[in-house]
Amino acid sequence: MPRIFNTLTMHKEELPEPSGQQIKIFACGPTVYDYAHLGHARTYLALDTIVRYLKFRGYRPYVVMNITDIDERIVKKSEETGRESAQLASEFEKLFLEDMKALGIETVDRFERASDHVPDMIRQVQQLITSGYAYETETGIYFDISKSPSYGELSHQSKEDLKLRRLELCSTKLHPEDFSLWRKFEDGPLWDSPWGKGRPGWHIEDTAISMKYLGSSYDVHAGGAELVFPHHEAEMAQGEALTGKRPFVRYWIHTGMLNVGGVKMSKSLGNVVRIRDALAICGPEELRWFFAKTHYTRTATFSNTGLVHAKREVEHMRDTIRVLRSHESTRAAGRSDLSLLRDLSRTETAFETAMDDDLDTPKALRVLSSFLLAIGYQLRTRKALAASTCETVAKRISLLAGTVGVGSI
Repeated sequence: MPRIFNTLTMHKEELPEPSGQQIKIFACGPTVYDYAHLGHARTYLALDTIVRYLKFRGYRPYVVMNITDIDERIVKKSEETGRESAQLASEFEKLFLEDMKALGIETVDRFERASDHVPDMIRQVQQLITSGYAYETETGIYFDISKSPSYGELSHQSKEDLKLRRLELCSTKLHPEDFSLWRKFEDGPLWDSPWGKGRPGWHIEDTAISMKYLGSSYDVHAGGAELVFPHHEAEMAQGEALTGKRPFVRYWIHTGMLNVGGVKMSKSLGNVVRIRDALAICGPEELRWFFAKTHYTRTATFSNTGLVHAKREVEHMRDTIRVLRSHESTRAAGRSDLSLLRDLSRTETAFETAMDDDLDTPKALRVLSSFLLAIGYQLRTRKALAASTCETVAKRISLLAGTVGVGSI
């Protein structure tokens, strides 16, 4: 059975055997205040690969992704540009969905906007107040982390470590580490609540959406490594406080960072590459192959040289499949056909073994590339192959490559 690295336990854990039931997956979506970039692409392509492979292995994944269209970054950009927050968010949401389509990501079953679920958030905040996990001050409603025994477990920080991570500075909080569930505001986009007008905190948005569509406990929560703390840590605390269930999520999956030009991609450094700009110089299959050559949990480095190599490798696969499908039989199936089919079987086994081991796409692609080289040698040396064998091999290559999103060629 496939094994996957769980950030919560810091171990690879085996998935249960496919039973016909859904595997419920929540993916942290974008905050829509700007164009989506290659950091987003890296995370969402990795998730797409995971879901594709789960389907290949007989599972029934069901994926929900949130769209964060309520956020202080959106409010700030609205003030800078003089445009309405809702209009701004709607425009960049549309552009994000266009980028997802351009990348060939079709495994998300539903996208849900935060702004459509504010009543759900308010109900959850009220429940947390009633159960003693949250409290009100003159600036908002805050989650009391001292009431959450597991707070810090996901990011593997002690209570002393957390005291050094003072976020959302506010003198009205009981503890500097407490995080907001609802903030009271007098301007910007506002919603009515039992505590006055304001906006929900970032963390409660995802908890409300995930629990509404996936239930009080679900299988997988996925996102970039930069979200482990404080975002996912807060989500886990909220979910466990609301449901009393531990673990609230069974597997926490996180993708590695992205470097551009040898350093972490960031707006402050001016090295952000937008998805649509990257797709202007390469196809989605090449970009997928490029990212799949680095394990999804590790830091990936974007470079033009790496992209050129990925283009060549994908084109070699395309050429091999085209040659196989145009190959004319010169004799009946013989020893060379049986040998090739045995090699194909070994390749499929090795490919699945690599992918079962925490989606080891770099190893899986090496297995596939080696097989492609062997086929190329046979075709170049004009060894006769039956047409049916060629078609079988072409289909199986496409099927295996399809689990990383480059099989539709």
